[in-house]
Amino acid sequence: MNRLLGEIEAVYRRRGADFFRFALARIGEPEAAHDAVQEGFAKAVHSRRSYRGTGSVEAWIARCVINAAHDLLRRRTAADNADPGIGSSSLGPSTSEIDVEIVRAAVMQLPQRQRNALFLRFYLDFDYAAIAETLGIEVGTVSATLHAARAALAEQLQEVKR
Repeated sequence: MNRLLGEIEAVYRRRGADFFRFALARIGEPEAAHDAVQEGFAKAVHSRRSYRGTGSVEAWIARCVINAAHDLLRRRTAADNADPGIGSSSLGPSTSEIDVEIVRAAVMQLPQRQRNALFLRFYLDFDYAAIAETLGIEVGTVSATLHAARAALAEQLQEVKR
């Protein structure tokens, strides 16, 4: 167990910033993204006895961070639905912020597996094998999932341009 704690700490030092960028892209708010990463790593530490050792520690932690970000979004959505005034601002966004938000909104429209595969590939730079391990799917399915995600994004963004 001490070896696993050391590996978790090493993953945090090596990939913590990458996991933060992933969570930020997924959630959109730096403070909430930081919270999701911390929750993900805390869950990994607290549930380390459930780690079976069959895959990489990094992929297992990535799954913990993905789940934490998803849970945070779900809680935030429930809170926003209860009080729609939360998060409103009197200042309008800049054009580049609008462009980023359009892409982010398009990504968020994708099915969860496609979103997660995109984030793991392009934000965390996971290879197909690591994505397959993290998502619990076959490597060939990763390729098909990423292809479908890119095609859906291209279609959604084309519709926005019209």
